[in-house]
Amino acid sequence: MKFSVFQISRKGGREKNEDRMGYCYTNSSGLFLLADGMGGHPEGEVAAQIALQTISALYQKEAKPELPDVRAFFNTAVMAAHRQILRYAADNGLSDTPRTTLVAAIVQAGSAHWVHCGDSRLYFVRDGELLARTRDHSFLEQQRDSKRAPPPPDFNRNVLYTCLGSPTKPTFDLNGPVPLQQGDKILLCSDGLWGSVEDAEIVLHLGQKAVSVAAPELVERALIEAGPSSDNVTLVAMEWETPDAFESTRGGLTPQADEEMFASTVQAAWLDSDADDLDDEAIERSIAEINAAIRRTAAARKKP
Repeated sequence: MKFSVFQISRKGGREKNEDRMGYCYTNSSGLFLLADGMGGHPEGEVAAQIALQTISALYQKEAKPELPDVRAFFNTAVMAAHRQILRYAADNGLSDTPRTTLVAAIVQAGSAHWVHCGDSRLYFVRDGELLARTRDHSFLEQQRDSKRAPPPPDFNRNVLYTCLGSPTKPTFDLNGPVPLQQGDKILLCSDGLWGSVEDAEIVLHLGQKAVSVAAPELVERALIEAGPSSDNVTLVAMEWETPDAFESTRGGLTPQADEEMFASTVQAAWLDSDADDLDDEAIERSIAEINAAIRRTAAARKKP
């Protein structure tokens, strides 16, 4: 299979960037990830990083070269990431737990699947029209879906009612498979983007331009609209093309792929786990292999 992908993250007006994003792929499957560490809790960037590392490591372990069951993988991987965050908080004696949103998509066998928890979004655009968009796990979205009396004016309806890292079990939604057509575009983004740029404008940019053009333009638009107080703005955008090979707008064609190939832009700095359904040695080995794949790909690209 072949697709183009572009990822970008900007700090905006915040002191630090708590967003994390990346993608992984084999020769016939791709995983796209984005997490937004939540303010008001400690080390949101750590929660986001743990989520991406855990899911990408499990993906490498199971995608040989495709996942046998995408929905089962998402169910297992999201809960594993949640438990990893809780373990980190316990191991470091934190009085509160780090927390993060998550949105992830997998493309394989000509179809897309996705999962989300919180208010990081996925937009699916086809022929300039919005085919699908995730529904935020916020009280605002919940209010729109119900016929209950509206809350008082001072109630913050954008507060999330679920996330990864909370002491309570997270709620997350699964979608797919949705068959892909040439030119379909999938955008994963943090609320720093959709909070400042209307859905119609996001769809318009994606529908009219290549992801390598639309993605940075949307980020710049969000930063301008939000001004000095802008949140972190992060996105990963993918365009589905013809089924023959992978392509990335960050670095051109990948080296010749075989069934053992695995590459990732998710930086695996550390991960220590003995969660119930994780094998410590397998996770550590997966992370080492991710970093080795990144180094091999970088070395191959430098050769004349």
